Amino acid sequence: MRAALRRIVAFLIDWLCILGWVAVTAAVGVPLYLGGVTRGLDTVALNVIATVVLVIPVVVAAAVFESRRRAATPGKRVLHLEVRHGSRAPRFGRALLRNLLKIGVPWVIGHSAVFVLATAGLAGTPTPPLGYVLLVAAYVLPIAYLVSLFAGSGRALYDRVAGTRVTLVVR
Repeated sequence: MRAALRRIVAFLIDWLCILGWVAVTAAVGVPLYLGGVTRGLDTVALNVIATVVLVIPVVVAAAVFESRRRAATPGKRVLHLEVRHGSRAPRFGRALLRNLLKIGVPWVIGHSAVFVLATAGLAGTPTPPLGYVLLVAAYVLPIAYLVSLFAGSGRALYDRVAGTRVTLVVR
């Protein structure tokens, strides 16, 4: 239980860092929207832009942090945790897979749900069933990840798929 809570706190610290990146992109994106530059774009285009500008840099940065010798994001460093593949840091490709599953997929699904729901709402049209499916998936996936930290071996689902493990570093 302590290991799971330690990982959750590390993740929250990482999200504080991520929010800094979101603030930077918002400082650019909001004036572009208010100036009419991006206002005419459709849902798919807006979601692609959000993925390229927000999600991909965060996923790649986390993979870079976790594929170095000290395989830890800022939050994991603060809590003395490291990501391991066997006895060493994962290579970049494995760390990228881990972070795509952990951060990228839920974030893109969440963005997609918001864009579908908001577009239908603004247009005054019924929400397509896809919007509800995405909305449910946007909540179920992170909840499943969270539950997996407390069940069985305590390895998150994305760690199982990527073949990684988060360990406490005693120095």
